[in-house]
Amino acid sequence: MDSQENASRATRRTRGRPRDWHDKTAQNTIKSLDRAMEVFEYLSQAQGKPLTMIAEEMGQSPATVYRILVTLEGRGLVDFDAEEQLWHIGAQAFVIGARFLRRTSLVDRARPILRRLMEDTGETANLGVEKEGHVLFLSQVETHASIRAFFPPGTLSQMHASGIGKALLAEMDGSRLDRLLAATRLEIFTDHTITDPEALKADLAAIRAQGFAVDNEEKNAGMRCIAAPVFDMNREAIAGISVSGPTSRISVESIAELSRPVIEAAQQLTVAIGGDPAAL
Repeated sequence: MDSQENASRATRRTRGRPRDWHDKTAQNTIKSLDRAMEVFEYLSQAQGKPLTMIAEEMGQSPATVYRILVTLEGRGLVDFDAEEQLWHIGAQAFVIGARFLRRTSLVDRARPILRRLMEDTGETANLGVEKEGHVLFLSQVETHASIRAFFPPGTLSQMHASGIGKALLAEMDGSRLDRLLAATRLEIFTDHTITDPEALKADLAAIRAQGFAVDNEEKNAGMRCIAAPVFDMNREAIAGISVSGPTSRISVESIAELSRPVIEAAQQLTVAIGGDPAAL
């Protein structure tokens, strides 16, 4: 009986992954594929580059990079502009990324909440998560106003100059926050960007106390953002919801009023994903 159960477990395991799936050593790495993914990821962050520049900046031979790009082009993952002689990320990359978004209930459950938030505030509503020390925007519902913020899905933004980023930083434990700040250069974007770590920590303490964060023209002059964290069942902040718009509509005087529907939207999404309401 035991041998049958062991055989059954082994069969189930091999359907999804091999016995040594934790082994990330060279013997289990396809070097050519790894090199291709490096080129693909580089191009996704530095679009519109000629072959020679890509090869030079990546420290690869032009012949190697060219073969990789042509292979990726065949799959629609990159595109070549023959007139300008420039390589760009391809449409199939978005298609694959969109499939990832569809597999997460966070995005699905957030859409109607973001739509209501946009209608209630008249400003663009956003959903973002932390990814490797940056904010990754997953979803957005744009306002109908002619002047509006725009963060398409897949956009990465520095956390210290982002409403969602600061809302998430404010909920991090001290040791993790210290490690992240030690590894991050607090880049300056405007005269309002907080670039001193201690000043940022003071701002984060205030954010945690009041329950929402404000990007007060810290990334883009003339734009403000109000954000609140979303919590999971373990009381961990896993995402943030925000509204963004021009300072002409989101004035300093209106921050307190606009923060209420943002906090309510974050609370609704927390409950919708099975998060712990006690964390709110």
